[in-house]
Amino acid sequence: MKMGDITIIKREVTGVLIPYGSEIELMPGTEVLVTQALGGSFTLNVNGNLVRIEGKDADAIGREPIKSPVELFKPTGEEVSEDLLWEQLKTCYDPEIPVNIVDLGLIYELAKTKQSDGSYHIGIQMTLTAPGCGMGPVIAAEVEKKILEVPNVSKVDVVLVFDPAWNSEMMTDEARLELGLL
Repeated sequence: MKMGDITIIKREVTGVLIPYGSEIELMPGTEVLVTQALGGSFTLNVNGNLVRIEGKDADAIGREPIKSPVELFKPTGEEVSEDLLWEQLKTCYDPEIPVNIVDLGLIYELAKTKQSDGSYHIGIQMTLTAPGCGMGPVIAAEVEKKILEVPNVSKVDVVLVFDPAWNSEMMTDEARLELGLL
């Protein structure tokens, strides 16, 4: 199966309706078109609507989930690598844009603080490509969830900020190239 293939939902699965962020149940037998498979999640076209499902539910569309950097890197020890945090953030995507949130320039700040118990508190300031994006809370929740998967991270605070306002100059050259802006 490749991108753009039509497939049939094989089991009941919960997805998120894009761009609204509300949950939707997809039933077995529903025909879908896989439009994006990035960061371990999948964006589906379902009867003209975009729906995102988690990578853990890939079997519902006959796919294998993509391993996260945490699963591939298998960090050991107490220290939390900032590189691993950034790699984990690169698995987060706006479901409508085929570029990760780091390369889009949506992450304004990443801070890690060692707690008295030896675990880490991670603070993230991020923005959205548009302030009214209905997926904002969904993307922020995904960022929190994925950073909490990093061993020895006990707390994550994700704050959405809109100053400075995001613009396309904040993207990496790779992101601009991917989106045809270079």
